[in-house]
Amino acid sequence: MAGEQSSGTFVTIPGESESLRERHAAKVERITEFEPVGIPSLPGSRRIEQTADPVKYRRAEVVLSFPLENIGLSLPNLMTLVAGNLYELNQFSGLRLTDIQLPSAFANAYPGPQFGIEGTRKLAGVFNRPIIGTIIKPSVGLSPEETAALVKTLAEAGIDFIKDDELIANPPYSTLDQRVTAVMRVINDCADKTGKKVMYAFNITGDIDDMLRGHDVVLKAGGTCVMVSILSVGLAGFTYLRRHCQLPIHAHRNGWGAFARSPWLGMSYIAYQKFWRLAGADQMHVNGLRNKFCESDESVIASARECLTPMLGGYTAMPVFSSGQWAGQAPDTFQALDSVDLMYVAGGGIMAHPGGPAAGVNSLKQAWEAATSGQTLENYAQNHLELQQAIERFSHL
Repeated sequence: MAGEQSSGTFVTIPGESESLRERHAAKVERITEFEPVGIPSLPGSRRIEQTADPVKYRRAEVVLSFPLENIGLSLPNLMTLVAGNLYELNQFSGLRLTDIQLPSAFANAYPGPQFGIEGTRKLAGVFNRPIIGTIIKPSVGLSPEETAALVKTLAEAGIDFIKDDELIANPPYSTLDQRVTAVMRVINDCADKTGKKVMYAFNITGDIDDMLRGHDVVLKAGGTCVMVSILSVGLAGFTYLRRHCQLPIHAHRNGWGAFARSPWLGMSYIAYQKFWRLAGADQMHVNGLRNKFCESDESVIASARECLTPMLGGYTAMPVFSSGQWAGQAPDTFQALDSVDLMYVAGGGIMAHPGGPAAGVNSLKQAWEAATSGQTLENYAQNHLELQQAIERFSHL
C-alpha cells in the first residue's frame, strides 16, 4: 500500500535512493490485525501455492501517512493517491478507505461551502426545525408547465424546499431554461402573496460551460439553489462551479453505491463526503432511516453527524435525509442525530399522501413537532389529521 502509492513499485528500481524515500515515501503508522479468514473477500487476489496447511488470509486496519509534497493541495490528485491503483493490486482481496485526515493547508486552497447550514436556512427562511422538502415526481416526463403546476400546489401548501430529480437536467422536452422560467414565475408569485419563498434546487448537471450558464439562468430568475450530481461532474468540475457560484449547491450523491455497497471494497461516506465538502458542497445527501436502499441506519446517522462536524475549522454542510422518507422516521431521526439541522426530503411521503401533497407537507411538519416535543406520533396524531392519515397510509410499508 505505502510503496505503490508513493516512491516504490513491484521491484527495486534505480533512483529510489534513501534520501528520496526519506522525503517522499509513505509511512505505515499503524497496523491493527483482525482474525484471519480462510477465503479471500473478493476475487482477483494473488493465488497462494497449495500447501498441506490451510491457507489463511490476513485482515487488518492500516493507517498510512503520505507527504503533502507528493501531490500538493489538489483534491483530484488526493483522490488518486488514496483511492487509485490500490484497489486493483492483486496482493489485496479487498480494500476499503474508511476515513481520511487532511492538513489545514487544504483550507487555504479550497473555499468549502459558501452557504452551509446558516446560509441555507436564511435563504429558505426556516429556523429551529428541519427544512421540509420534496422531489418532483414523476422523475421524468413532466413538461415545464406541469412541473410549475405541481410546484404551485406545494408552495401553497407551505413547503420549504423542492428539488429536481437527478434524472432530469436539460432534456429537450423540459429544458433548464424553460423549467426555470415556468417554476420561478410560480415561486415568485407565491412569495409576493405569502412572504415565503420556496427554495428550489434546479439540476444544472452537465459539462462545465453548461453548468456555469445554468447557474446564471437560475440566479437571474431569482432562484436560490442549484443541484449537481457530484460523481457525474467530478471534483474538478464541481470545484470550478463552486468558484463561480453565487447560490447554495445541493450535492446529490447518486452513484456512491458503487463505492460503498460492498463492505470489502470502495470507501465509506465518512471519507467520501470530505472531498466534496472541501470542494464546496452546501447540502449533502446522506440517505435516510429505513430507506429504500441498502444502507444501514447506523451508517446514515454516522454520515449525517460527519457533515455536521466542523472540518478544518469550519466547512459544515447541511445533511439531506432522503429515500423512502415519510412522517414515521422523524422521531427516530431526531433521537439518533440530536439535531434539527437537516433537510428532510420526502417524495412519495408527500406526493402519495391520501390527503394530497399539501396534507403530506403538513404531516411531516407535524411529525417533527411531535419528535422535538418528546411526544409519540400516535399521541400527536390524535389531534392532527394529516399525521394520522400518513400513519395509516405508510406505516405498513
